[in-house]
Amino acid sequence: MNALLPVVIVLLVLLLSLASYFFLSYNRFQSLKNAGEATLGQVEVAMRKRLDMIEQLVESVKSYARFERETYEKITSMRASLGKAGAGELNRIDAESRSLLGNLLAVAENYPALKTSETVMVTMNAIKELEEEIARHRYTYNNIVQEFNTKLDVVPSKFVGSSIGLRKMEYLEEYLEFREEKLRRPAVSWS
Repeated sequence: MNALLPVVIVLLVLLLSLASYFFLSYNRFQSLKNAGEATLGQVEVAMRKRLDMIEQLVESVKSYARFERETYEKITSMRASLGKAGAGELNRIDAESRSLLGNLLAVAENYPALKTSETVMVTMNAIKELEEEIARHRYTYNNIVQEFNTKLDVVPSKFVGSSIGLRKMEYLEEYLEFREEKLRRPAVSWS
């Protein structure tokens, strides 16, 4: 009986260690998942603000050019899509709103009086600040996703993640993908 006692103690310590590791890993996964969702929500809020600012810019620009009804429909559609958008859909909305913004900036370049309008300048500065905020949130979110996905790839946390059915999280596209798009001069059509 005395010979079995050290073996039982070692087994109990090993079992408690494994259980502790499982719970610590589980809690870290949940913590990362929640942080990712919260950051994605911040991206959504900032993108909604960006769409509001673009709409304000459109109102300011309206006296200089007639916007196609499609621009308002796109803004409304994107705003409606934000509430139920995942990371992939946010990437699409981000690209579309950047395109709209590019068109507005092209119009501002073509109308010098519009560029000097205080309302337009204030709104454009606010949009620039929102762009920086979105970039910061995107960076934070992608770091969270990287840590989460890495934990799903490495042993032993990989076993914990797969045992509770976790799947890799989707990254938000990096700003570099849009650099190419930003360098292209947008085609502006005012009908």
